[in-house]
Amino acid sequence: MAISFEGFTVTHREACTAAMAHHIAAMLDLDADALEEGSKLPRGWHFPLLGAQTRRRDLREDGFPGLGVPMPDLGLPRLLLAGRGVTYHADLPIGAIVRRTSTISELNQKDDQRGPRAMVTIEHTLTVEGVESPALTETQKYMLLPASGRFHEGERSVRPIEAEKSITVTPDATLLFQYSALGFNSHRIHLDRDFATQVEGYPNLVVNGGLTTLLITDYARRELGLTLRSLAMKNTAPLFADRPMTLAMVRDETGLRLRAYDDVGTLAADAEVDIA
Repeated sequence: MAISFEGFTVTHREACTAAMAHHIAAMLDLDADALEEGSKLPRGWHFPLLGAQTRRRDLREDGFPGLGVPMPDLGLPRLLLAGRGVTYHADLPIGAIVRRTSTISELNQKDDQRGPRAMVTIEHTLTVEGVESPALTETQKYMLLPASGRFHEGERSVRPIEAEKSITVTPDATLLFQYSALGFNSHRIHLDRDFATQVEGYPNLVVNGGLTTLLITDYARRELGLTLRSLAMKNTAPLFADRPMTLAMVRDETGLRLRAYDDVGTLAADAEVDIA
């Protein structure tokens, strides 16, 4: 394993192991017998390969280990995942050595009547060693906010969910812990209930945005029988531990969409997808 830094770019080399796939299967309560070296890693299961390797002394105050690349201190300690896009060019073979290149592609700062904030866009490319073309590209967008802000839950009137197909799942603290551990994400809003409620103002632990993406992607694969070529996700509202969330397939004028709703029917994540 080797890491090299050049400006705001990180190159990271790591194995896509059967053990990693087995741990994800166990987290999702799935059978891992078919996940052997040489078989295809299920799409969406690549997230442990994107984890940062930040030393504890360098963690942000909220415990977040970083965005996978070095970035300047902007004096904005609160961090939210605004969305992500994933394009699958090819499948990752289990057992392959994967090279990840991560870079800050865009950093925009604003300070207006809404206060100071910044949007950081991180681009990741995963390439199987010995193969010239990338297997996967992922873009993540993070919002950085000042410490003074706190979440305030609004009116919780139930809204009907209109969907062609849907299922309901309930993420709990154990699922959040396992997902965070596999991705080496120590952000305290996902792990420390006192921090999430007393410091950030949330009613409970916050479901990782990446976990929502994983659940939607796996819903498409296992329940709908779809193979995703790409996914463009926008996070619109937080989801919380121990509250049911609905994963839904809908069709509109833009085509097929996969969505996650909270326990009262508020749209929390909206993904435009392209299928093979």
